[in-house]
Amino acid sequence: MRLSPLFLIAALVACAPVVDDAGPQVVPLQPQTTGPQVSQAQSLRNFRTAAQRIEPVAETVCRRRDPSVNCDFNILIDNRSKEINAYQTLDRSGRPIIAFTVPMIAEARNVDEIAFVMAHEAAHHIEGHLARQRANATVGAVLLGGLAGALGTTDQASIDTAQQLGAGLGARTYSKNFELEADALGTRIAAAAGFDPLRGAQFFFRIPDPGDRFLGTHPANADRLRTVQRVAAGL
Repeated sequence: MRLSPLFLIAALVACAPVVDDAGPQVVPLQPQTTGPQVSQAQSLRNFRTAAQRIEPVAETVCRRRDPSVNCDFNILIDNRSKEINAYQTLDRSGRPIIAFTVPMIAEARNVDEIAFVMAHEAAHHIEGHLARQRANATVGAVLLGGLAGALGTTDQASIDTAQQLGAGLGARTYSKNFELEADALGTRIAAAAGFDPLRGAQFFFRIPDPGDRFLGTHPANADRLRTVQRVAAGL
């Protein structure tokens, strides 16, 4: 049977692998009192403490996974954004960067929350998610651009639009699974650095729940919490 490009994209979404589905059954994590927001000085101390302990553990895990990868993490504060956010990227030399915005640091109620998010972002790099996401985007652009041509579209602007749409669909195809993979490995990294990942995961109770939207970039908070619990139970 010959599959159309559009069907292939739908199949990629439907057949996304399940992350850490096996393991001990655990009681769902319940929200706990994490206390009020800490002072700016304390939040910065928490950030520095987490960075000092997470970085060497993440670097060791990274080098064991793939010695050819740049594992020299640069953990820094992004003071340009007003959003509560943390992210992982690469600088021009390929060095991995983990960046926290100031509101993100202020929102964390304890050092375990900072450490868990930091370990999660490090895990994105260790798992190669940026490269895998770019590859998925390329496949999506080729498939949908090819579909437009196969349907007789000759207008370059329309083909470009189809390629952009395909790239967006491709980039989102496994993004939920990438997040769960990062939660799983991040749990291990945080625990190895001496932090409590279950206490750190309490952060999920204070952020909006994206639910389980079709092609959403993040999984439901409940799925993420279950992943953290399952991995922590096996440590």
